[in-house]
Amino acid sequence: MRKVFFLLLLPAITLLYGHDLYLKMETYFLEPDQEATISLFNGTFEKSENIITRDRMLDASVISHGERVAISPDQWKDQDSTITQLTVNPSKAGTFVVGVSTKARNIELTAEKFNSYLEHDGVLDMLEKRTKDSLLDQDAVESYQKHVKAIFQVGDVKTTDWKTVLGYPIEFVPLANPYEKHNGEQLEVQLLLDGKPLSNQLVYADYIINAQAHSHAHDHAHSSEGDEAHTHTSGQQLRTNDQGIARVNLPADGIYYLRTIYMTSVADSEELTHQSKWATLTFEVSHQHEHGFRTWIVVLASLLILGLILLIFRKKS
Repeated sequence: MRKVFFLLLLPAITLLYGHDLYLKMETYFLEPDQEATISLFNGTFEKSENIITRDRMLDASVISHGERVAISPDQWKDQDSTITQLTVNPSKAGTFVVGVSTKARNIELTAEKFNSYLEHDGVLDMLEKRTKDSLLDQDAVESYQKHVKAIFQVGDVKTTDWKTVLGYPIEFVPLANPYEKHNGEQLEVQLLLDGKPLSNQLVYADYIINAQAHSHAHDHAHSSEGDEAHTHTSGQQLRTNDQGIARVNLPADGIYYLRTIYMTSVADSEELTHQSKWATLTFEVSHQHEHGFRTWIVVLASLLILGLILLIFRKKS
């Protein structure tokens, strides 16, 4: 009876599993005292499927000006039972970090579902290991936990909070302030596992155009339609080097998101077969620097025109 019940629940469980967790904003550029919403997307970067209940959060923090402040559970609100949201209203300019770390949960999957999930979510090293060791027919019980960060910029003042290590079991830490980077450049990001660099780890990086700030179309527009075709592995497929560093290309203005799943086999447990730690990082690369450059051009041109007009009037007089 228990087996029949599990099989009936399996499709629903599978839909709830394989969800990435992201901290997402409409724009990651704010002005001081500007109210903004930070959303926890549990699904894909384009569509959230489920809320994150407060009892799942081991840590939720905001870091600014060298201070780490805990986010209390009652600060989070749920929207339509799919998105967990936090309202922020930072008064000081600076580079801010927000992070959320969740408790571990277990899930039981048949061999077929587990193999499909490994391929679907890009856990290719484990899939290769299972293939090599002839384990593709073995079911799995996996313990998984998720640790996510976002970096956003308030005003024009750049602070060093972007490099704060939150101490999560796995986390991305940029080696430069993303808000001092421009499109066409690279951003080096270090991946830490239990505080130490994680080498030879698959990392996926992609971006979407921020509709609020851009009017041109993305050269590979994303869609939340057709979940069957979505693989979570679009964009750049990277490998961390010996220092745990991945070099992310920033080809265009947009909101960038990095993701990775570090999975290991568990040999000394009667309950578990695998353990995984998930990490994501989001930030925005904007053309505001271009706007600033263009603004200076407009100002200089206006001054030149004004000078010419004054010169003409002076000559006439």
